[in-house]
Amino acid sequence: MVFSSPPLTMALPEIFLFCVSSALLVIDAFLPAGRRVITYYLAQLALVATFFLVLPQFKLYLEPVVGFSGHYIVDRFAVVAKLFILFFCFFAFSYAKEYVQDRKMALGDFYLLSLLAVLGMFVMVSAHSLLTMYLGLELLSLVLYAIVAMHKESRYAIEAAMKYIILGGLASGLLLYGISLLYGLTGSLQLVEIANALQSYQGVVPVVALVFILSGLLFKLGAVPFHMWVPDVYQGAATPVTLFIASAPKIAAFVILVRVLVQALPNFAVQWEHVLVVVSILSMFSGNLLAIAQTNLKRMFAYSSIAHMGYALLGVLAGPDSTQGYSAAMFYMSTYVLVAAGAFAIIAILSRHGIEFDKLDDYRGLNARHPWLAFMMLLLLFSMAGVPPTVGFIAKLGLLEALVQANYVWLAALALVFALIGAYYYLRVVMLMYFEEPVEGALLSPLVLSKEMFVAISLNGSAALLLGLAPSLFIDMCRLSIG
Repeated sequence: MVFSSPPLTMALPEIFLFCVSSALLVIDAFLPAGRRVITYYLAQLALVATFFLVLPQFKLYLEPVVGFSGHYIVDRFAVVAKLFILFFCFFAFSYAKEYVQDRKMALGDFYLLSLLAVLGMFVMVSAHSLLTMYLGLELLSLVLYAIVAMHKESRYAIEAAMKYIILGGLASGLLLYGISLLYGLTGSLQLVEIANALQSYQGVVPVVALVFILSGLLFKLGAVPFHMWVPDVYQGAATPVTLFIASAPKIAAFVILVRVLVQALPNFAVQWEHVLVVVSILSMFSGNLLAIAQTNLKRMFAYSSIAHMGYALLGVLAGPDSTQGYSAAMFYMSTYVLVAAGAFAIIAILSRHGIEFDKLDDYRGLNARHPWLAFMMLLLLFSMAGVPPTVGFIAKLGLLEALVQANYVWLAALALVFALIGAYYYLRVVMLMYFEEPVEGALLSPLVLSKEMFVAISLNGSAALLLGLAPSLFIDMCRLSIG
């Protein structure tokens, strides 16, 4: 690891995003109401430009480089995470456009706030100190609170935003308390210095700090027992907002979880492994069982996401004892985000003229209305369930292999049982789409997709299958980033 004072170019993507967001804020204020869609295209252009600023860093920073007085790091882990974040946000922006216009929500505000959320995620994944991590996390959180409440005509959205803010504030307080304990004990906020200071420390204070910090981070992931906000926010928020929350922020939260546990607290691996065992089992158990009882598809996917966070934590758990634990967790998290974004996108595409297409009964006979959308949903659901040859099967297989390598055979068997339970509620939706008669009424009206939506959802759904057939490049990227 190279400690230096490099030029500002190492943070060029973040600086560019901040400048573009500030410029778009001024531009959007002067645009006529009928031309606010220009903000959407400029935001997408900003994501593409940032992507090409980040991409060269993958080869430029073969070794981690730390700058800004030790608070900021650029390594392959951060670079790959940023590329994934930009990729998923590009699709999230595309899916949101028609929905936001149809609901007459503030189009410009949505994309401006979302760009600031991307900036917060960038700061999180490049954080090399607890202070930088907290700043990025709070920037992201404040934006998410705002965009959940953007749909002001929906009382469910306002209620979801209130619950999210209150519980999010509690989680931030827990995180800050844990950070303050570590700072008081070590006199530093930098991850490596904390690890060095605690190398021979045997007291109980670091364990208490670990519990508080894990509580704050697990809240952002939506894992048990800090999952209470997930079903209400997923159901109450506008579908594009739910899509955004369920995608890129999960990558950023996963990265900072790994950085804190592995870089700052490696000497307490036994303690946090015990915590993660309990959290992962409870998340898989609660998420899968509660999802079965749901009649709302967004709420079902919310409980499903809790279960998937439990699976992803298995890779982190196996990481210290397996050569592929962390990379398997990174691959699993990325593939889950990919398919979850596509599933929520189909809900957003089908929700038109003020009608939310989010009940399970709404999907009866979808194949008769729009066979291509039904097929894309089938691929995405199969991937979530881990059915071969989709990418979800490869991701789950990688996690199970990592657990076996780490001598957690019993936990791998338990995860397999929970995966079989989870397959039920995914296949139930497939049955409704293909083997039930369409419902009567307004939802039977003809469905016409715009070219943009057709291309986006086709790429998203097909990726779930193609990455399952040829996953090598994706897996290698995850392995290189973790290495």
